[in-house]
Amino acid sequence: MAWIIFLIALALFFDYLNGFHDAANSVSTVIATRVLSPRIAVWWAAFFNFIAFLIFHTGVAKTIGAGIVDINFVDSTLVFGALCGACGWNLITWWWGLPSSSSHALIGGLIGAALVKSGPAALLYGGIFKIVLFIFVAPLLGFVFATIIGIIVFNLCSPFSHYKVDTFFRKAELFSAAAYSLSYGGNDAQKTMGIISMLLLGGLAGAEAEPIRNALLSHTELAAAQAGEFVVPLSVVLMCQAALALGTLSGGWKIVKTMGQKITRLRPVDGFCAESAGGLSIILASILGIPVSTTHTITGAIVGIGSLRRLSGVHWGVAKRIVWAWFITIPAAGLIAALAYQLKVWLF
Repeated sequence: MAWIIFLIALALFFDYLNGFHDAANSVSTVIATRVLSPRIAVWWAAFFNFIAFLIFHTGVAKTIGAGIVDINFVDSTLVFGALCGACGWNLITWWWGLPSSSSHALIGGLIGAALVKSGPAALLYGGIFKIVLFIFVAPLLGFVFATIIGIIVFNLCSPFSHYKVDTFFRKAELFSAAAYSLSYGGNDAQKTMGIISMLLLGGLAGAEAEPIRNALLSHTELAAAQAGEFVVPLSVVLMCQAALALGTLSGGWKIVKTMGQKITRLRPVDGFCAESAGGLSIILASILGIPVSTTHTITGAIVGIGSLRRLSGVHWGVAKRIVWAWFITIPAAGLIAALAYQLKVWLF
């Protein structure tokens, strides 16, 4: 029982790191455009991160918990390896100031631990294919939506003075930042929900998880789980939303600087367009139940709005470093997870 409690705590630590690492996604534009101070911006984002569960269903959590690894192969050691891979890679990329994907770090961790434990038979390739596909689709969606929104907004604003446009979008960006933070909370917190639900309901969890399962699931949720349904308990939902929001409150300022200042110079109108495009893309993915990378999406949106003004306005060298981090995240987190899984087996 103590081991299961430790793993739930580790999962919530990953969720906290997710918010900490990806705070830049929610607040970088609104800070870079000086609409809000850093302290107020993170409180604004954290509030909307938390209340996202009131709006979004748990389709993303179910994809993570039952769409990547066959739940019949899941045990506590596999979950431990996956979380070590995700947390380890998040900390490494935070130290380097790279906005890599916490989502893909977790997915890489699951794949790496599952491969060491049971080989390719444990993987569900349909779910993995959708997620890998969105490595390319997510930033492209952000780019395209930002370009379309930017063209419309820039044309509508052309008759007005720079001062009037700037004044209006300093207020409007509060709403776009809120919408983006809401969409981020609705997608990213669900990834940890999926992991904890997987741990509680996994085919190999057995009696070890039963006391915690009985404590966290309501009678209705227990009945649904016993009938074979993949259940995401409300108690787990609330814990994960809170952990993500606390992580956002803690900052991650190295990545905020990269996202908000180093890719391109942003004005309030640019921030509004980027946040609106990023939020729209993530909401679409959440409706489809796809655990999309919010990092990829907002980066694509920022590049899209920056290149719309002028291609030379985008610092392509920084963008290139970020893209490289995207592609190595799944294998790097998978390798760390595989090592953690094997060490756990050898030592205990």
